[in-house]
Amino acid sequence: MSTQEPLRLGVDLGGSKIEVIALGAGGRELARRRVATPRDDYAGTVHAVAGLVAGVESELGRRGSVGIGIPGAISPATGTVKNAKSTWLIGRPFDRDVAAALGRPVRLANDANCFALSEAQDGAAAGAEIVFGVILGTGVGGGIVVHGRPLVGRNAIAGEWGHNPLPWPRDDERPGPLCYCGRNGCIETFLSGPGLARDHALAGGGDRTADQIAAAEDTVAQATMSRYLNRLGRALAHVVNILDPDVIVLGGGLSNIDSLTQGWPDRLAPYVFSDRIDTRVVRAAHGDSSGVRGAAWLWREDEAATALRDARAGA
Repeated sequence: MSTQEPLRLGVDLGGSKIEVIALGAGGRELARRRVATPRDDYAGTVHAVAGLVAGVESELGRRGSVGIGIPGAISPATGTVKNAKSTWLIGRPFDRDVAAALGRPVRLANDANCFALSEAQDGAAAGAEIVFGVILGTGVGGGIVVHGRPLVGRNAIAGEWGHNPLPWPRDDERPGPLCYCGRNGCIETFLSGPGLARDHALAGGGDRTADQIAAAEDTVAQATMSRYLNRLGRALAHVVNILDPDVIVLGGGLSNIDSLTQGWPDRLAPYVFSDRIDTRVVRAAHGDSSGVRGAAWLWREDEAATALRDARAGA
């Protein structure tokens, strides 16, 4: 392998683990490492990210570009982290502090944008011009990629789909569960794993996880899944009416439920303002690896090569 091969490093900062991946030309995986996230320890988190990058670069014998996905965003107003589930990052210049620790520029993006970018680059939506990436897990997130680049937006909140109200609500869905953002009826409160479990319990189905509900064959569980799929259809139809993506990619733990990737586009048809629906709804190809791969893809290959030269010059 040529030592001149561009090297991209992607870092996925999660609530329980931090993972790094190294990609070579064409997205070939060269190395991967992970450590536990130092929760509630900002300096420790910066140190952990820098240590992972240094470890992989030592293993490969060279330096490269670094992209980072976080559960939040950098505020254009303050230059610090906002909207992060890893709350100890909020109000901190995380990208600048990691860049200082590594001695080179880094690129940082919301983890849902990284997920969407990975799938648009060489995953389930490869070649599509407009991609909407959906994360259905303990929370609900969304990311947008247009012509191969993440769409961040003026306020750095593009794709924050989970904190819009559930579209076309029914009487028994109003005002909806209270969300941690302080509002009622957010999409996240209905479509997250805990939201699915809560809905099932309220219907008299008892205490079950989302996976257990999806696998069950009793009438209460089947009715719960029917409500969930209808709500997912309404929520995604809202996205189609606004963004009209070529592909919607489903990720997160709930995306492993087979019924979520079946029945499209019929599920969209009652709500999409069009005579025909060609939108594809598919499961992520890279699964749990999409976020960390997408962080690496924040640098294009030519940019990664330039970063590699600059890193060597500054070493």
